[in-house]
Amino acid sequence: MENRVLCVIPARYASTRLPGKPLKDIAGKPMIVRVYERARQAKRLVDTVVATDDERIKAAVEKAGGKAVMTRPDHPTGTDRLAEVAEKYPEVDIILNVQGDEPLIDPKLIDELAAAFDGTADLSMATVATPIEDEAERDNPNNVKVVMDRGGYALYFSRSRIPYPRKEGAPVFKHIGIYAYRRDFLLQYAKMAPTPLETSESLEQLRALENGYRIKVITTDRKFVGVDTEEDLKRVNEIYQEMEGASR
Repeated sequence: MENRVLCVIPARYASTRLPGKPLKDIAGKPMIVRVYERARQAKRLVDTVVATDDERIKAAVEKAGGKAVMTRPDHPTGTDRLAEVAEKYPEVDIILNVQGDEPLIDPKLIDELAAAFDGTADLSMATVATPIEDEAERDNPNNVKVVMDRGGYALYFSRSRIPYPRKEGAPVFKHIGIYAYRRDFLLQYAKMAPTPLETSESLEQLRALENGYRIKVITTDRKFVGVDTEEDLKRVNEIYQEMEGASR
């Protein structure tokens, strides 16, 4: 029996570098609507919902014909917000988390991430990584790096460059913040206390590794443009205009 997969897109109005980010215009539509529409194209989902703490975001999604739910404004982490939504959907098996600032998310990648749980009842969590070719990008602490074992399971995530290039031989992978969780594990995970490595690196996924859980990492050559700055927003607008111009 195929897993029932729910896609949740968290969207907070507050953003340090780009206030009101989810409602920023991308080729005539709010960014959160663009993310929702891309996610909805995935074939493995039983439903897609935006989780927000702001009525303006909820209204924008619903105006576009989408689904949105209000969540508490005081969640300390994105995982806590995700778990609040998961509580309301006891009928689903997998909660798949797409960030609200990824308007170029590939629906096929969502399906690949969902497929990681097929026939693997003991898998709790999965995510995505892509190779980094640029040297400056490899050393940028804003790019989270991940190293995997031969089975494709994460060994460690870090803001530092890993592996250290004492000798050439191992590629450097950038972690992409798209996650999928078994619902029961997610509810348990959200209740775990923060761990030392998690606190040191400010990377929540380390909490799972420190507690002995394995994280499957799907690798892809697809490139992503997350929106954190005005420059990112301009670039994504240009890409959308090219895409929509080519489809006419």
